[in-house]
Order: sequence, then structure tokens, then C-alpha cells
Amino acid sequence: MSKKTRKKSSNTTGKRVATKVARAASASTGKSATKTRTAVAKKAAAKETIKKTTKKTTKATKAKTAAGVRSEASHKAASKPLKRAPAATVTNSSAVTLAEGATAPAFNLPRDGGDSVSLKDFAGKKLVLFFYPRADTPGCTREAIDFTRLKSEFVAAGTEVVGISADTVKAQESFRNKHQLSVPLVSDPAHQMLEAYGAWGEKSMYGRTFMGIIRTTVLVDSSGKVARIWRHVKVDGHAEAVLEAARSL
Repeated sequence: MSKKTRKKSSNTTGKRVATKVARAASASTGKSATKTRTAVAKKAAAKETIKKTTKKTTKATKAKTAAGVRSEASHKAASKPLKRAPAATVTNSSAVTLAEGATAPAFNLPRDGGDSVSLKDFAGKKLVLFFYPRADTPGCTREAIDFTRLKSEFVAAGTEVVGISADTVKAQESFRNKHQLSVPLVSDPAHQMLEAYGAWGEKSMYGRTFMGIIRTTVLVDSSGKVARIWRHVKVDGHAEAVLEAARSL
């Protein structure tokens, strides 16, 4: 074989080999690209599935929560309000309308020492009823001490003095013993007398509104009529002012 023939044969063989290699590389690249696209598509599908599942779970959770809230509200609405224990009796419930000149609301309540006190116990006498927020607090202590200090002068004016709060009888007794108080201290935890005399109402403190005892004093004349009412009492000098009003009746 001549040199030219061998050279042409070699060139032809080389070209064929190169073509096969190129085709194989192209096929390999196509397969790799296809695999890559398939993997990306699978990942996207998986993310979409997770997203849909999460949405369904969230909706189900919200639905359960809403149902629970409705159920709880339904139970609360069905609950019956607690009844107050009938610890005291007051025959007049017109707390807001009580005014000077009206008949004093009757009452029958426990007091310190274990006895009870009623309006009829003071028939034919003038009566001072001072309502205070809480036993043994600074303002209430000063007020009770002032009325105790002036008790003999009230008696000379034909007037009895009684203190009233929502404290228990035991708390009233501790209050009396600690400060040597000599005026009867009445317990009205059910707020019946407090409401009847307009001493129970809405109060506010530090931006919070609540129901509580409004410091109030009521002077009842000897015929059982309300002669004077002091609401939102300021303690300093108050007992002296009430004494002067009692003397003037």
C-alpha cells in the first residue's frame, strides 16, 4: 500500500472515531440534562405538595380553634350566675334614688360581738350611719376613731352612731379591738344595705373602673326619715360636721 493510501485511510478512521466520540458525548450530555430537569421538576412538585399540605393543616387548626372558642362561649353563656347568700335583709333596693326626705331603708345585719342590728332598734332616736370601704385602712380608721371620740356628744344630742362595711364580723371585731372603737360595726358582705343606702357603686383607680363602697354618711331623724346624706366623704372634720347636723335636728 502506498503512503498516500495509508494516509487517507488513517485520516478517515480518525474522523470516524472523533464523530463517534462527539455523538457519545452529546448523548451523555442530553441524558444528564434530562436527569437534571427531572430532578428539578420533582423538587418543585414536592415543595408544592408540602405547601398545600401546610395550608390544609393550618385551615384545619383554625377551624378547630374557632370551634373550641364557640364551644367555650356556649358553656359560659349557659352557666348560671352565682346567688348571694342571704346573710342580711334589706327591704328597700332603691340605692340610686335614695334622697333626703325619704324613709330610711330597713335593715337587719350582724355586728361585732355576735349580735345583730336593725333599724327598728333605734326607733324614736336620731341615727348616724357611716359607710366605709374597708376596716383598718388609714382613712377608715381615722373616721371610726373620730366618731368614737365624739360618741358621748352624739348621745347628748339624742343620736346613735353605727359603722357599716362589707368586712366580715371577725374583721370588724379585730378592727374594734385594735383601735378601741366603741361604736357598733355592722357587717354587710352581700352589699344589700350598702346598695339600699347608695353606698355601693362604680369607682375608679389608676385608670381601672370597678364596683366598690363609696364613703357615705346618712343621718336619719327620729321619725325614720333621711335628714342628710354625705357622699364621697372627706374624712378630716367630717365627724364634727355630722354632729352639728344632728344637733340642729
